[in-house]
Amino acid sequence: MSTKVDFKREATALFDDMVRVRRDLHRHPELGFQETRTAGIVAETLTELGLEVQTGVGQTGVVALLEGARPGPCVLLRFDMDALPIQEESTHSYVSASPGIMHACGHDGHVSMGLALARIFARRQREMAGTLKFLFQPAEEGLGGALAVMADGVLEEPRPDVALAMHLWSPVPVGKARVVDGPCMASSSVFTITVQGKGGHGAAPHMATDPILAASHIVVALQSIVSRNTNPHESIVVSIGEFSAGTTFNVIPERAVLKGTVRSYDTASHRMVYRRILEMVTNVAVAYGCRATMETVAIVAAVVNAPEPTAVVRAAACEVLGAENVVEHRTMAAEDMGYIMSDIPGCYFFVGCSNGEATNFAHHHPRFDFDERAMVDGVTIMAKAAAQYVMN
Repeated sequence: MSTKVDFKREATALFDDMVRVRRDLHRHPELGFQETRTAGIVAETLTELGLEVQTGVGQTGVVALLEGARPGPCVLLRFDMDALPIQEESTHSYVSASPGIMHACGHDGHVSMGLALARIFARRQREMAGTLKFLFQPAEEGLGGALAVMADGVLEEPRPDVALAMHLWSPVPVGKARVVDGPCMASSSVFTITVQGKGGHGAAPHMATDPILAASHIVVALQSIVSRNTNPHESIVVSIGEFSAGTTFNVIPERAVLKGTVRSYDTASHRMVYRRILEMVTNVAVAYGCRATMETVAIVAAVVNAPEPTAVVRAAACEVLGAENVVEHRTMAAEDMGYIMSDIPGCYFFVGCSNGEATNFAHHHPRFDFDERAMVDGVTIMAKAAAQYVMN
């Protein structure tokens, strides 16, 4: 039955509305667990469409059920809502009106696409055999939003049989998609290293124990872990993103603090890397007369696509874009959808959204933007994939 529906035509007909919603959300971004305005728009729209809506899930999330006329599988469709603490530097007409906050990752587009999908399927409720469970998730950007909605029972009553999610992806041109079996996004964890030394005057370094020097050598030493301790066939990233020490030019501080991340697809490799980090941190600090401690926080699990739903999504993407425009892709970026897909088999795919002009800035860049035509591609692919479960 799903093959009779021209989802591309319907998504195209909703394009202007998707742009309107997306740009409104872009003007009014909200950080994780603060998405009250966004959630209100989502809940109001879904209620008007006749869905059974629940708000306040995982603090600010929205869940809506669209039950078909006949029994069948339950498909979870997930869309993240949160923005980032970044000052936007763009000059387009819909620039963020919230100082220091912007949608720099495309989640405004994700919400708009989710609402478009709800509109498309609400018209076909009587044709459906099964249930679509729409999840508009808060706080994806490293704040634990997936765990929060799971704790509030999003995977129960009804329990999804399969989960689908997508991400607008700036490294890929509009008109293309990336779908991969198995791991597609990395597990991510954060570590904080504190190097304790002895402060003193910058003119008399021999009377101090310099934690900046020790921390600098730790940064250099950590770069050898991937090149010398991991299998070259494995994908591992160790990055230091923050180095904090001192308050002025002529004072050797008491301590230095490093913050970084480890990304991998394999739990055993992840643990090995942390063992090596701890060994290097401890011993290098001692070599320079300092003492070092390390704290770690796990943020997200790897996103692992299951074979059957991935085959469904790949077939849908090939039908929409042409097989030559659908390729496999893995990234060391991380996504808390991994927690949901550790429990529910699913597929997470990427929709190309750059056009080589104003949209060539990376995710999380102050000038990030995307080609809005990509929303039509994403809606069409997800609609076709979901329909394979609830309209056949």
